[in-house]
This record gives sequence, structure tokens and C-alpha cells, in this order.
Amino acid sequence: MLYPIYQAQADFIDPLRAIARTTSSLMRVVTPSAPHGILLRHFNAALEVFGYSGTTHQRPNYGIDQVKDGNASVSVTEEIVFATPFASLLHFKKDVRRSEPKVLVVAPLSGHFATLLRNTVEVLLKDHDVYITDWKNIRDVPLSAGCFGFDEYVEHVIQLLEKLGPRAHVMGVCQPAVAVLAAVSLMAEDKNPATPRSMTLMAGPIDTRNNPTKVNVLAKAKDINWFENSMISVVPWRYRGAGRRVFPGFMQLTAFVAMNLDRHISAHIRQFRNLASEDQKSSDMHRQFYDEYFAVMDLPAEFYLETVDRIFIRHELAKGELTYKGRRVRPEAISKTFLFTVEGERDDICGLGQTSAALDLCSNLRPLLKRHHVQTGVGHYGVFSGRRWENEIYPLVREVIQLAA
Repeated sequence: MLYPIYQAQADFIDPLRAIARTTSSLMRVVTPSAPHGILLRHFNAALEVFGYSGTTHQRPNYGIDQVKDGNASVSVTEEIVFATPFASLLHFKKDVRRSEPKVLVVAPLSGHFATLLRNTVEVLLKDHDVYITDWKNIRDVPLSAGCFGFDEYVEHVIQLLEKLGPRAHVMGVCQPAVAVLAAVSLMAEDKNPATPRSMTLMAGPIDTRNNPTKVNVLAKAKDINWFENSMISVVPWRYRGAGRRVFPGFMQLTAFVAMNLDRHISAHIRQFRNLASEDQKSSDMHRQFYDEYFAVMDLPAEFYLETVDRIFIRHELAKGELTYKGRRVRPEAISKTFLFTVEGERDDICGLGQTSAALDLCSNLRPLLKRHHVQTGVGHYGVFSGRRWENEIYPLVREVIQLAA
């Protein structure tokens, strides 16, 4: 019943938000800046805050049209080089003639679109040939496409790395760190020629027994039946994925907002003030962030439940019990892939020590092929987005890729 209730509410409120956005745009043109226009500016600010505070299920644009190349700028075009019913392998093709290291960015499948990693991609493009797993909103994938669970996720990572070919590099950001480590372990054991030269795992839940966060505590406090009964709903009839069982993106968003409710309320109050005082730069930054943050996608129920059960409750990877299609995953099989783990000092989603656990699991990697970095002063998103990512973390990622090339 969760999804129909949400959809009915959205169907009622979304037209009102659209009217509010349109009215706000018109008023922005005609509202005077003189003192007698203060009340109108405040009313306009209230309309815009309301109009842009709702969720959307459409993937935003990456908007990466060009990047810096030395002292010049080069154009970037997006091209889909491979696709399945569940994801596209999206290539950000730079207009340069030289060959650069290929990097596959494996984006989370956790309620937001892969565009959440826009800044990650934009920074990597300075020196690399970048691809990303552009996951599709499962509510738009028909039942005839089949199920998508943890094994299918790992299978996608292997398949996409094979499309990139030998000597590529892979980066798993947050949730997919587990699947990336599993995929590389399997490829190494099989002596797959497409086994990546380096593997960067950023703020990922390799072993959530280390410094558990609120997210980890919740997972351990409930059994998997509770998650299935409380979190899973069915896509309404009007969408292509009608009848598919999903973990709705709006529920994931609600959980994220609830974790930092005061911060989000304060941000919207500041936005009201920015709009009322005509601080265009600050209001644009707020709008850009929340346009992305409120764009949500549904997760396949089987993938969500298997991830919660196998990674957060049973800790199968950390205990050496993780399997892929009945085959045990052996991180100790990795012997040539450079492993780099990154964590954020203030991460309240993935605690310190959870990602670096991968270093011990890859026991046959020589010390020279292992590196770990804790970034001070950043939370979860600061590991892969923002000033600290660009100026302090990225240079280390670039160095690892250069050493492994």
C-alpha cells in the first residue's frame, strides 16, 4: 500500500508545485527591487521553496559539456557504448587525441541516480577516459526483463569491465564497493584479461561491524522479514515496471533526510532568505544540490533485500562466506590489482574502518600494492564530491592509477 499512497499524494501535490514554479518565474521578472516590493519578494521566495521541494523520478542531466585540459577546455560528449535492461555503460568522450587510462566508475544503486557522482566524473575527466554505470530506474523496467539481485549486480560489473578491455581501472563509490571487490576477486581467480589494473574503493561497507553507524545499527536491530514487510512495495500499473517488487526511492530519501533533518530544514530556511534577498549565487547552489538530491529511483526488491541481509546483517564478505552464483568469492585471489581505499573522518553512513577492511581481505597483495587514506574534515559525500575530493583525494587516486598503469 505504500507506493499507491505516495503516488496519490504526488499526483495531488505535483500540479500545485508546477503552478508555484511557474508563478515564481513570472514574478521574478516583474517583482520590483524597491522597498515596496519586499512583501512580493518574500511571497515569491515561498513559492519557489515550495515549488522545488518535491521529488522527481527522472534522471537529471550530467551537464558535463567540457572540461579543462591544461590551460584550454575540451568538449565532452556522452555516448552509450553498451546497455542492458538495467543499466547503460555511459562514456564521457573527450575531444582529445592522446590515449588516457580508462576508468569505470561504479555508481551506487541506492535510491539516487548515477548523476549524484557528476562531480566525481568531472574531476576524473581531467586526466582519464571515464565511463560510468548509469543505472536505470527499475520502475521503468518491465517484469519480462527478469530479476536483478546481488549476483546480477556483480555480473554487470564484470561484463562492463570486459567491455573496457585490459588495463582499465575501476572505482566503487559507497555501496558498490562490495560488488566491485567481489567482481575483481572472481576475475583475478579466473585470470580474466580484463581484470582491472587498480581498484579504488571509496566509503564502502566492506565490513560494517567496524564502527557501526545508525544505518548499520538499524540493519542489525531488525531481521530480514521486517525489511521485506516494511520496506517493499509494488510498482503501480501506470509504469512500465508495473507489478515489480521494489524498495521505493522515496523511502530511501525519507530515511536520508531523517538522519539530518535539522540540516535540511535549515538549508531550506536559508534558501528562502537567499531568494528574498536576491542572492542569486547562493540560491542557485541550493537549487542545484536539491534538484539532484530529490531525484529518486526505485531499487529492485531482490537486490535491496539481499544487500541488507548478506552485507549488513550476515557480513558474508567480511567473514569469507560471500558467494556468487554458488561460487565462493575469494579476495585473496587478487595479487596484481593495486588496491586503494578511501574513508571520510566524519562519515555517518559508512564508519571508519569499514572500507579499509578490504586491505586485510586481499591478503595476497604485496604491501606496495595497497594504500589507504582517511580524509579529515569530510562526511560521506565529501569523499567523492566537493573541494576536498578535488584538491586532496583525487591527486592520490590519480597517482594510484599512474602507478598501476
